[in-house]
Amino acid sequence: MGAKVLERFPAGSPRGSWPAEEYAARRRAEGEPATVVMDLKSDAFLVVVPLGDED
Repeated sequence: MGAKVLERFPAGSPRGSWPAEEYAARRRAEGEPATVVMDLKSDAFLVVVPLGDED
């Protein structure tokens, strides 16, 4: 199963700030099945959606 990266956010956000989660929540509100994952190699949070059959 693959995934498409919608957006990247550096892991060093200020304490109490969750920009990746907020972005994913907005995408979910628009009907996209967005989720947040951590990319350890780049030290970033990625907002991803599963690849569909058409991609």
